[in-house]
Amino acid sequence: MPDTTPTRIFVYEREASRLELFVRIVYWIAIGIVAWIYGLLAMICLFLQWFFILILGRRQQGLSDFAQGFFEYNVSRMPYMYFMTDVRPRILPDTARIYKD
Repeated sequence: MPDTTPTRIFVYEREASRLELFVRIVYWIAIGIVAWIYGLLAMICLFLQWFFILILGRRQQGLSDFAQGFFEYNVSRMPYMYFMTDVRPRILPDTARIYKD
């Protein structure tokens, strides 16, 4: 029977780089700017989704996918942002899943 346990994205790493700690500051700023813009667009999508549900009684797939992408973007950057890993994520949004198969 195959193991269906999702791979954890929040994993403890003992080793840490001092140089990466300083690089992280620049990454925080860049990721923060992208997350802010992405968040604004996601809020517009959620606002439109609200009207879509109110008027038609169903959800629109594209709006849901965009909002899900914003959530996944934030969650996939958390291990780096909260000093859990030194592995740098991409600054721009990419395909990410909260639970990897």
